[in-house]
Amino acid sequence: MSATGGVSQLPAEFVDALTALRAAVRRSPLRLEEIPAPSRLAPFAVALGADIVDLPSTGPFSPQRPFTPAPGPEELATGRFILLYDPQGSSVWNGKFRIVTYIRAQLESAMGEDALLSSVAWTWLCEALENHGARHHSIAGTATRIHSESFGTLEDRADTIDIELRASWTPEVAGIRRHLEAWAELVCMFAGLPPLPEGVTHLPHRRS
Repeated sequence: MSATGGVSQLPAEFVDALTALRAAVRRSPLRLEEIPAPSRLAPFAVALGADIVDLPSTGPFSPQRPFTPAPGPEELATGRFILLYDPQGSSVWNGKFRIVTYIRAQLESAMGEDALLSSVAWTWLCEALENHGARHHSIAGTATRIHSESFGTLEDRADTIDIELRASWTPEVAGIRRHLEAWAELVCMFAGLPPLPEGVTHLPHRRS
């Protein structure tokens, strides 16, 4: 796992944070990989991209059944996790580290009628951090519902609803791996994958 700022110039505190992220445990459906980190938000940064796809089944093979190409994988959820570090600290962050995240998932169009959809997504984030013991402060963010309609030659496409969550918070340095684990679990929740915390129901994702 690399980071902006040059490997040989990384402060020890940031190196420790990278080591903690490498040790994070995540669920197997989630694919996690390093992506280019933003260079203007902080002197040092590392970014991870995640997605969960649903691989459709082609059914049992039969010589009598005509061959049809398998449909492509359906993306259930996608997201980004960015860890920023400023050795001098930031008065805006109220600390040296800042986590910036983004998650997006496509849901059944009927879910767009639920006025509480955005607040549910925000609650999921807060509960995921709490359940994983990811201590933090100065949390902020937005949850947005996006209703897409198609027209013209695409008018046969069904309407879709996307839920998009953008958030940032200042983590306590100790136990920083828990923040990535909480976020990874949150991506799974957006994808509608059980198990979920007791008493929480999932948002059904779109199915063709």
